[in-house]
Amino acid sequence: MPDQVNQLSIKNKEALIDNAETELTAKARKVLLEALEAALNAANPKAIMEKQLCLKGDVLEICGNQTNLKKFNHIFVVGGGKASGNMAEALEDILGNRISKGTINVPYGTTAHTQRIELHEAGHPTPDEAGVTGVKKILNLAQSADRNDLVICLISGGGSSLMPSPRKGITLAEKREVNSLLLLSGATINEVNAVRKHISDFKGGWLAKHASPATVINLILSDVVGDPIDSIASGPTVPDTTSFEDAVEILRRYDLWQTIPDSVRQLLRDGENGLIEETPKQEDPAFRRVTNHILGNNRTATAAAHRKLNSSGVNSLLLTTFLEGEARQVGRVFASFAREIEASGNPKPRPCSLVVGGETTVMVVGDGNGGRNQEIALSAAMAISGKDGVAIGSMSTDGVDGPTTVAGALADGSTLTRSLKQGLDARTALANNDSNSFFSKLGDLIVTGPTGTNVNDISIIVVM
Repeated sequence: MPDQVNQLSIKNKEALIDNAETELTAKARKVLLEALEAALNAANPKAIMEKQLCLKGDVLEICGNQTNLKKFNHIFVVGGGKASGNMAEALEDILGNRISKGTINVPYGTTAHTQRIELHEAGHPTPDEAGVTGVKKILNLAQSADRNDLVICLISGGGSSLMPSPRKGITLAEKREVNSLLLLSGATINEVNAVRKHISDFKGGWLAKHASPATVINLILSDVVGDPIDSIASGPTVPDTTSFEDAVEILRRYDLWQTIPDSVRQLLRDGENGLIEETPKQEDPAFRRVTNHILGNNRTATAAAHRKLNSSGVNSLLLTTFLEGEARQVGRVFASFAREIEASGNPKPRPCSLVVGGETTVMVVGDGNGGRNQEIALSAAMAISGKDGVAIGSMSTDGVDGPTTVAGALADGSTLTRSLKQGLDARTALANNDSNSFFSKLGDLIVTGPTGTNVNDISIIVVM
């Protein structure tokens, strides 16, 4: 990795290692945490941009594809997402004063520094009016581009919340309410985005319509399982593959149709009946001059963790980057893998590690505090109790797990016994969705701070 790229780290790594009650478990924790750090650094947007983009004279090479910049009068930069600030900084390092102007929406507190691209701070995960203002700036810049201009769009996870633009007839507060209901329902990110796109005049391909007839190059860091480009940040420059009917069906599936605001329900009904325009589809001429490049994704991170574990002398397997499902159920499955390795040496003999990537969901039924990765670790802890040298860690690569300020949590065979000494009950905590309080009292939360990237979650099992 280039020297100028700042290294990302787990800030409390040493304390997490010290929490181990045996030497073997301490070793398991150490190699697991080092692998998670390797994953974070592989997903660093600046490192990815420097690897995937190269300027040779007037020719910009992106993932092996070449674009001659000399044929464009102006280069504009737009977009948004948790990683977009670092992406913008890296793009400026590459293109310099070739960039005419730019504006992107980034989370509050973004530390990236740019000169030609405005970093407009906005709310995440709750969309706010600052985000709406930023989208107006993005649309104005995109609409100013003509056939001889290039629009580079920087898109990463978090873009949906950071780039709100409610469709006519609904308010931002109503859009937020729908988003919150969906997130609490256990709906997948693809389902959430299908609804988001149909109550927005920016997402679901609308940005491409506004930028047409300019050439648009979309640079993407994916935070969606399987990398469907129409779902990443709700696909502002990508043809929408979903419909108003899909959005309605999703809301009905999760028993939200009668709960959402009346104005949203009416908007979606009008869409079903053809009274308002559908999101742009593949055949729309606006997409003829749009190209999309996925620069990095969950595999970028998980593969780096896998390599790090192997180099540490651990027999590692990268199982999948398509993990989905209810977090507490996934935790139990992870624990069963660990127990199988310990009992039989399958799928590989000890020391062994399994690396898994994707994004689970949580059906919130309690009033506690936690996130999907912390819930995975808590669920797994109950099934690996008493196992020496076994550790399971799960974290979000953006450093923020659900509504908390931590990345995830780490559990081992002594988690339950340590918790009982402090009067904690794991089953009660899990039932109340209170994994954050549980691991906070044990000192086993994984703390990275905002990482400036976002490529889903990564979970690692280590059996020494």
